[in-house]
Amino acid sequence: MDPEDVERLIEEAIPDASAEVTAPRPNDDDHLAVTVVSPAFRDEPLVEQHEMVFDAVDEHMTTDIHALKVTTRAPGDVEVDFED
Repeated sequence: MDPEDVERLIEEAIPDASAEVTAPRPNDDDHLAVTVVSPAFRDEPLVEQHEMVFDAVDEHMTTDIHALKVTTRAPGDVEVDFED
């Protein structure tokens, strides 16, 4: 699935969302990473934020997307990378 299509699905499903999808593995469109910024995430637990993103791409997770690394935050929040 094209990253642009995934961005569109997320931005249509989550109010005022801005999504950036990348394919971190060369020549592998089945493993994607997404960063989503939306005011809808403010005061929501991280689990709920991620659930909103997975709900947006739900039917595609079993057919078009093998794995999706999700990073979420509200506007103005500092981006946190838990892998470091």
